[in-house]
Amino acid sequence: MDRVAFELFGRAVHWYGIIIVISIVAGTYVSMRNAKQMKYNPDIVLDLSLLAIPLAVVMSRLYFVIFSWEAYAQRPFDIIKIWEGGLSIHGAVAGGVIAGWMFSRWKKLSFGDLADIAAPGIILGQAIGRWGNFFNQEAYGLPVLSTQWQWFPAAVFIDANQQWHMAAFFYESIWNLFVFIGLMLYKNSRTSSGEVFWLYMVFYSVGRLVIESIRMDSLLLGPFRVAQIFSILLIVVGMALIIVRRSKSKSRLIS
Repeated sequence: MDRVAFELFGRAVHWYGIIIVISIVAGTYVSMRNAKQMKYNPDIVLDLSLLAIPLAVVMSRLYFVIFSWEAYAQRPFDIIKIWEGGLSIHGAVAGGVIAGWMFSRWKKLSFGDLADIAAPGIILGQAIGRWGNFFNQEAYGLPVLSTQWQWFPAAVFIDANQQWHMAAFFYESIWNLFVFIGLMLYKNSRTSSGEVFWLYMVFYSVGRLVIESIRMDSLLLGPFRVAQIFSILLIVVGMALIIVRRSKSKSRLIS
């Protein structure tokens, strides 16, 4: 599969970049609808995006480069080549959270509400964005040796080693889509501000924890997969915040 979609004024336009743009547009659209339903001006999503998107891109690339430094130490100029892949969703979410917190303080808005507005859009963007890995032939899983399973989307053919691998990117895309649907169905039933975002953290991380175990190109910290470390951390933190917030809500009702 050719990574280049077309050329524009002599410059190659990569499928990866196109898909990332589509994912951002889709996520922003969903977030604007959510803002309107929660009685906020949808324009706050656009205002937040001006800060969140650049910071998310920088943080996602920084995260990837830090844990892949050996690949960039001798060619630091390649750090800016984000169109070749190498963006981490954990870094992107961290950048988005920082931007959301800064924006909420600036505009004197509820950070929890902003996070809940954005969460379904974020996971939808992730579901779409994973298809960038298809064109870049990355985020694939273990080799598939049985010819009965050598077909897409059960597996994906990787040109670099001329071998079929489990289509881990596709599995995660589908999981993210289910999480998106679940969050959209649940958001109007939230019991506390921020709960939709905490649920996003938990359910996305559960899927990532499992799927990461079959990936062949995981970022490593010693013998450990970095994404699994962060997934476990996010599951614990997310569950703790949900329990604490719900306990406080019940206490207020009783009092």
